[in-house]
Amino acid sequence: MIVIASDHAGLPLKEALKAALEAEGHAVTDFGTNAADSVDYPDYARLVADAVARGDAGFGILVCGSGIGMSMAANRHKGIRAAVLHDTTEARLTRAHNDANIACFGARTIGVETALDALRVFLATAFEGGRHQRRVTKIDDVGEVARS
Repeated sequence: MIVIASDHAGLPLKEALKAALEAEGHAVTDFGTNAADSVDYPDYARLVADAVARGDAGFGILVCGSGIGMSMAANRHKGIRAAVLHDTTEARLTRAHNDANIACFGARTIGVETALDALRVFLATAFEGGRHQRRVTKIDDVGEVARS
């Protein structure tokens, strides 16, 4: 399962990504927002990050104006590695090398087709493990130190 959410600025892109994923046969749970009224992106990042961290979803997608706020908020959660994506190269590398589990997009910085291409690559790319696992473990360990 894939979980998805956006703030008001990301709503149109979120809806486009969700529709494309569902058309391709993916199970998608939408945590909102579903209206153009102003909302606080950390609330939606938390919903997606919690679902991914608990293992309720394999991947998450977050969309806001730039993607940056959503990624910052999501990355505060242990076990979450959220990355802002602009193209397929970033999508492939962040999955293969960083084991990213949440893809973030900026609705004001990327078009629908480019975002969808990046998302498809993100979902299709496996984590390579090996030397990269050591680094991912260090990322997760930093979160433990910062919270103690």
